[in-house]
Amino acid sequence: MTKIFTRDKFQHLVRVLNHPADTFYEIRHREKGSVPLALIIVFLFSLCYTCNRIFAGFIVNLTDPRSVNGLTDLQSIFLLYLLFCIGNWSITCLMEGEGRFKDIMTVTGYAFLPLIITYIPAILISNVLAANEEVFYVLIIGLGVAWTALLILTGIMTVHNYTLVKTIFTLILTLIAMFIIIFLVLLLFDMLNQVFTFFESIYNDLMLRG
Repeated sequence: MTKIFTRDKFQHLVRVLNHPADTFYEIRHREKGSVPLALIIVFLFSLCYTCNRIFAGFIVNLTDPRSVNGLTDLQSIFLLYLLFCIGNWSITCLMEGEGRFKDIMTVTGYAFLPLIITYIPAILISNVLAANEEVFYVLIIGLGVAWTALLILTGIMTVHNYTLVKTIFTLILTLIAMFIIIFLVLLLFDMLNQVFTFFESIYNDLMLRG
């Protein structure tokens, strides 16, 4: 446990904000990253996302707070996170990527840190904005999204030792892989459901005849 949450690992997490390329390089080649810490960052982002849907000012928030389910948000965000990591790993294995699965999980999780930082002031500011000042809220959230996207791009490029063009192409293929994985999982569940229904109908038929 102490090796997972050392002071050095927390320092590298903070360094992601101002020295992302160097930090991601050390995560890949010097084992400076922590997957559990990355998972905590994703969890905190999910918490901030849910809080934003509940507590953001009515001027910028079109969601009914009573309809928000934090557990559903958490499950959805973690599912997308894992899908991205699995999709990227499956694609980069075919494209001579040097990053390991845990490296992808670490840099992707760390990349959510700017969203946590920007969501908190955005929620606070949204509650004091006038009707024509929504742009400030949008700018703060947009900054967090752009910052996170840039960190993901830098992280994937660094751990796989790719060029910028190859990284962008890989990310596009990763999105396609995510849709393929979702389709295959849904297809598998549908097949299992049909098999279960088939055996259930046989069982019911035998019980009726008996």
